[in-house]
Amino acid sequence: MPQFYLPGPWESQKPTTLTAEVAHHLRVRRIQSGESFPVFDGKGQVAQAELLSLTGKTGQVQLSDIRNDTHRETPYSITLAQGLAGGDKMDWIVEKAVETGAQVIAPMQCERSILKLTRSSDQERAQKRLSHWEGIVQAACEQCDRTVFASIEPIQTFDAYLKSNSTPALKLLLSPDATKSMYSVLIENTPQDIVLMIGPEGGHSPEEEAQAQAAGYQIVSLGERVLRTETAGIVAITTVHSIWNPEMQNRLR
Repeated sequence: MPQFYLPGPWESQKPTTLTAEVAHHLRVRRIQSGESFPVFDGKGQVAQAELLSLTGKTGQVQLSDIRNDTHRETPYSITLAQGLAGGDKMDWIVEKAVETGAQVIAPMQCERSILKLTRSSDQERAQKRLSHWEGIVQAACEQCDRTVFASIEPIQTFDAYLKSNSTPALKLLLSPDATKSMYSVLIENTPQDIVLMIGPEGGHSPEEEAQAQAAGYQIVSLGERVLRTETAGIVAITTVHSIWNPEMQNRLR
């Protein structure tokens, strides 16, 4: 059975009230009183919930075995700095980035972005998109059993993101025209926090690549083939894990 998101704080000494969303899911799955199911709070805490009652749009559960469980999180943080893509591509990118292990998703409006959401007149639309993506994060965590929500940063322009993102990390901009491979950079570096910057449809402009380099980014390639914007970030995240896998690192020590 999949886990369900149940916001904290939790108490084991008294019943906890269900959200309308969880109550709906339990009805759909025909969960009966006395049955148990896993829950998580999005911050790394998990528990077993025994259904006590289910009435109307709510219900109550008794929680037990409350504990922290973050074993699916990596010791290094992956930030996907993603150029805004058109259509429903951003929904797919957010979902798959969560499933493959990104901890932070930073949507950027780039020079070649079809979707425009950073003008003052776009604030309401931008906020609706962010709320929508946060819902996708929750659903993806429920599906893949992650217990810590990935965070979605506010939508920024490319310039603003470069100025605001000053945290120490290995910073890579993915470009099909790069002469240096992402593989070679990862092999040369120990596991650490990393930013993977992906352009929108059409990629980053030469000016944006120059700006990123000046801000400390290395321009790297994933290989001979040109990947779509909705594919490149997911492949890049998977590449990081395949080379920096913590279990493999321990075996090599």
